[in-house]
Amino acid sequence: MTDYGHDLLFGSFITPRAAAPEEVLHLATVSEAAGLDLVTFQDHPYQSGFLDTWTLLTYVAARTERIRLSGNVLNLPLRPPAVLARAAASLDLLSGGRFELGLGAGGFWDAIEAMGGRRLAPGESVDALSEAIDVIRGVWDVGDRTRFRLDGAYYRVDGAKRGPAPAHDIGIWLGAYKPRMLRLVGRKADGWMPSLPYMSGPRQLADGNAVIDEAAAAAGRDPASVRRLLNIAGRFGPRGEGLLSGPPRQWAEQLAGLTLEYGFSGYIVMADDPAVIQTFGHEVAPATRELVASARAAAATGS
Repeated sequence: MTDYGHDLLFGSFITPRAAAPEEVLHLATVSEAAGLDLVTFQDHPYQSGFLDTWTLLTYVAARTERIRLSGNVLNLPLRPPAVLARAAASLDLLSGGRFELGLGAGGFWDAIEAMGGRRLAPGESVDALSEAIDVIRGVWDVGDRTRFRLDGAYYRVDGAKRGPAPAHDIGIWLGAYKPRMLRLVGRKADGWMPSLPYMSGPRQLADGNAVIDEAAAAAGRDPASVRRLLNIAGRFGPRGEGLLSGPPRQWAEQLAGLTLEYGFSGYIVMADDPAVIQTFGHEVAPATRELVASARAAAATGS
């Protein structure tokens, strides 16, 4: 079993449809009212049917009070990292420390190139993301009074002033599936943020953990410092045999199992249905927390 011991976090994953902006905002406020910890939005800047995710995050931050916000995940090739760092810090300051940075290396390269982005090969996109993380952290590092410089293969910063510092230590969470990206998660990121529907099953979760843990240890980091978050999808209904197909209690039992067996501590439901978000927040989240707390307490006492 691999329980990294993090407190549990629950969130929603919303499609930012431009045709229904009030519905998108409603889903965000429903997420907060349901007690969820996090609301996230897809980011596809080349998709004309979507609202711009950064604008949406800022607007939702102003219309909510407690819930944290993130892109899921932000498209790096169309968002220059030095500017993104300042935008992220600014939103974190304006929202009272409620922003987290979900970040991706990019995909759909024809669409990215059509919007003026640079087409990269898969390996190049991982290297560019690695450089971008260094740029972002360098801009945030106001404790260093020197001008910030980085002469990378993909990004160059030549004497920029650092700052502003975010209100809290913003987590950099990477959407990752393949070994090279997973090793980057272990070396430099604060969280791993894959989507369960895109994975072959729990075995892939264990394999991903192993790659991340090995890379973290090789970089001198505690593997447990890397939070494991999972975008999930399913249906509520009669008890079924599959994963996340049944009543809320069954969901809670299965998510508690993923926490205790594979160390995942963040669950983000992919749903544009207010009823699903409400059930997830009001029923699944507290039941999962109770099951995990009970199991951890039993393990600590040896009972």
